[in-house]
Parts: sequence; C-alpha cells; structure tokens
Amino acid sequence: MLLSGIFPPITTPFYPDGEVYYKKIEANVERYSRTPVAGIVVLGSTGEAILLSDQERRDVLKTALAAAAPNKVMIAGTGIESAHETLCLTEYAAELGYDAAMVRTPHYYKKQMLPANLLAFYCTVADRSALPIIIYNFPQATGYDIPAEIVIELSGHPNIVAIKESSGNLDKVKAMVAGTRPVKRQTTVTETFEAVTPRMLKAAAAESEKQGRELVSVASLAGSAEARERAASAPVHVHDGADSTTKPSSSAVTVVGKLKTRQKEVGFQVMVGAAHQLEPSLGLGAVGAILAFACPAPMACYEIFAALKDGDNALAREKQERVKLASQRVVGDLGIPGVKHSMDLNGYFGGPSRLPFLPLSGEQKAEIEKLMAGIKS
Repeated sequence: MLLSGIFPPITTPFYPDGEVYYKKIEANVERYSRTPVAGIVVLGSTGEAILLSDQERRDVLKTALAAAAPNKVMIAGTGIESAHETLCLTEYAAELGYDAAMVRTPHYYKKQMLPANLLAFYCTVADRSALPIIIYNFPQATGYDIPAEIVIELSGHPNIVAIKESSGNLDKVKAMVAGTRPVKRQTTVTETFEAVTPRMLKAAAAESEKQGRELVSVASLAGSAEARERAASAPVHVHDGADSTTKPSSSAVTVVGKLKTRQKEVGFQVMVGAAHQLEPSLGLGAVGAILAFACPAPMACYEIFAALKDGDNALAREKQERVKLASQRVVGDLGIPGVKHSMDLNGYFGGPSRLPFLPLSGEQKAEIEKLMAGIKS
C-alpha cells in the first residue's frame, strides 16, 4: 500500500459535557475529504483515543469511515497495550473496511519492553491482522522510544509496511530509511501513481456492476430493438469482488470499473509526525507524514510536500518556515487543546477536550490566533 502524502490524525469532537459529538466527526471528515490530503488517520494520539471507551472507539471508527471520500486512504489507530486487545480492535476496523492499522508501541511496562518483547508483539499482531500494520512511535507521550534496529528487523515482515516516527529525531529517520532500503514490494496505484487499496477496488467494482445493471434496465425499458441491440453489444463488465478485473491492450494497466491501476515498487515506508521538520524529513527519504498540525492546516502541510514532489526545494523550505513556529507552539507545547482551537479558527470543529486536558486561557487563545494568522485551510 502506498502511503505517500499528508495524513491528518483527526481529533475527536466532544460536547461541553464530554460526550462524543459524532455529527462533527462527519463534518470534519467530509471537509478533509475535499482537500488534497492522501488519507485520514482515525484514533491517533490527536484523537484522544486513550481517553475513549472501547465502544466509543468503535463508534468513532465507524462514523469517520462512513463520511470519508472513497479515494482517501483510511488508517485506524488500533494500538492498545496488549496484543490481544490490539487485534480485537484491528479486526473490527478490518470488518468496517479500513485500509491499514496504526499500532503504537506498548509502553506501560517500560522496563520489560526489550527487543524480544517488541518483536513478539508486532509479529504476532502482523501475523494475525487482516490489515497492513503501521508501527507508531511517539516517545514524547509514551516515554518509550523503539530503537531503529528493531524497526529495521520488523520491516522484513510482509504485513508490516511502515512506521510513523514522531520522535523528531532526524538521525533516526535517516537510519531507518537506509536500514530498510533492501525491502521491496509491489503495490497497486492509479495511473497517476496515487494510492489504491482493496476497499477502493471493491467500490470501483461495485459501481461498475451497478452501472451495468442500470444500462441493461434502461435499454429494456426503451422497448426498441435498436436500444436492446446497443445494450447487448455494450461492454458491460460484471466483477466478482475486488480482485476481478478486465485488462485493456496495455499489460501495464488494469481496469476495474472506471479505476485504472498499475503496479509500483515500494519499500518499507517511513512516515514522520513532526510538522516543523517535514521538509528535512522528506529530504531524508520519508515518504509522507501523519501531522497533528494538518488537522487545522492540511493545505499548508500539503504545500510543503507538493513543492518537494515538484522538485522545488526553495519553495518547500519557504513553506516550511511559514508553519515552523506555529506547529511547534500549537502542537508541541499547547497540545490537543491548542490543535482544537486552531481548527476552530480555520473552519473545522475543534471544540473542547476531555479531562485531564483543561481549557486554554485567553492569553493562550490570543497567541494561537496570532500564530495561525495567514495559515488557512
């Protein structure tokens, strides 16, 4: 699976009394779906997943996926301290139709999180998961930093496809990119080399079947021999699931409904989580980013990625400097309440956070408003 691009790890909206505000999840996801982000992460750290009940996590996953555009890669945060509970939530996400699972490092029993423990944990989850696994390392929150050597060893597992590295350690990003370079896999992409997932293929096949049935029905109702003859000779393709395809003359392209795909070689994919270091991280070989700052400012983050993709390094550095201070202060210092207030400023619903988070002070809000001035999405 291709994970190139920018992914906002969406927040979980709440009413003032702390109950989940599901309608605002729908509204936020629908708006993110209209931006050029590559996909959406649900139940990441920014989503306050650790503060939700198991039923709330499941309901948030279901609500977000239903509201997302079909061409966005959907990643479910399913990491819980035990492999057993992680697999339970991952299985649910797979049943809903998510494209990948992001699993944070177990960390509560830090002294016992030795290489053998982490290898056993991730290999067990990856062996049994129906979804590709993304390792999630966030030592600022967990107090545990998975060593690059363990990540490099895990990269050889066929169902572990990426890491979200949020430590902010550029030397570690460089080491992981270099150490995982031997890993090569084939993945399906569009003709323009954008991500394609089994969920997208299934939706394209279903749409093709629907259109085929409608074409035959309209021709039958027309009642004319000429219309029936045209319908009978039309290329109506009936697909039997996501793996059913029809192939045009070019063997490099496969067609499912209106979706034209090809194969692309990808390696183990290193993604980062620090918006203030996005440009240098991509320069070191990271393929994309899951950024809390993309929740209020998806376009500002995407512009850095797009400039580098176009080979305009000077523009990328200029765009990076534009968001550097705001992302460090809003995300790094003020955290989720800061992210949510920034979202409120930019037309998304941020709203309150759950305790133990406290509301921002008037001074903090004014500082955010100054930092975010001109950073719109």
